[in-house]
Amino acid sequence: MKKNTKAYIGMGIALVIIILLLNPRILPIPESMKNEILDLEKTYFLIERSGRITIAHILTVILALAVVILVYSIIHSILIAIGEKNERARTVTTLILALLRYAAVILAILWSLSILGVNTTAVLAGVGIIGLILGFGAQSLIEDIITGMFIIFEGQYSIGDIIILDDFRGTVRSIGVRTTSIEDAGGNIKVVNNSDIRNFQNRSKNLSLAICDCDVSYGTNIPEMEKVIKDNLEKIYKANTDVFTDIPIYYGVESLGASGVTVRVCVPCRETNVFAARRRLNRELKILFDANGIEIPFPQVVVHQGD
Repeated sequence: MKKNTKAYIGMGIALVIIILLLNPRILPIPESMKNEILDLEKTYFLIERSGRITIAHILTVILALAVVILVYSIIHSILIAIGEKNERARTVTTLILALLRYAAVILAILWSLSILGVNTTAVLAGVGIIGLILGFGAQSLIEDIITGMFIIFEGQYSIGDIIILDDFRGTVRSIGVRTTSIEDAGGNIKVVNNSDIRNFQNRSKNLSLAICDCDVSYGTNIPEMEKVIKDNLEKIYKANTDVFTDIPIYYGVESLGASGVTVRVCVPCRETNVFAARRRLNRELKILFDANGIEIPFPQVVVHQGD
């Protein structure tokens, strides 16, 4: 909301400046300057020739900047509105807005220089040579930009997706021209160069499984215990539909541990709820086992005493 308000204010100011400078007859300035401004508007908005720098040139530069600000503000507002539709649209519009900012600044500089009589063709040629020289030393920067574009247009991940990069699990908060920002559950932000994002997992593409491995004592009747679990899975699901996306699944005996038999129960859920779903499932199984006299063992030491 604040960003939109600033954009509307900028559009309003730019529009007022444009109206005033496109109608110099209403400005309290000498007649000769008004004629010069009109001539500059006809000349430099077509960028045909240059002349000496006067106050009229400066006013025309202000007009050109106002036009750039107005056009940028309109496009910015449109892209923000489009980005609010879904996360995919927001991801693409974020990159376009970043590129648009750079383009607006470059356009404003070149247009202003042209109005002030600078040979922009020579400037662009010089910038091209310098850019070629710097390009050899900025290969990582170019790689970041190209990789960022491929990430977005291939849809590898979007803003709001949960990804695992190396040992860092978090939600993608922004995708820029050069970097991606990821926020973990503790609010810590990790900023990674786009070219360094390799071998990651996108956990938001499909449903996840919350896994509960629970031990029961070796004295437990396994078939009876399995019947108790299976008979209550639907009841457990109905009590936790805000977190679970389907009925939990009993997978069977996972392992034979030192102190008990490990059984596994999993429940489908969204990745954003995977930890909450696991905690709910742990709680439900503990209550279920207590209600049916199924013992959850603790580590025990068996001591043999000699004669």
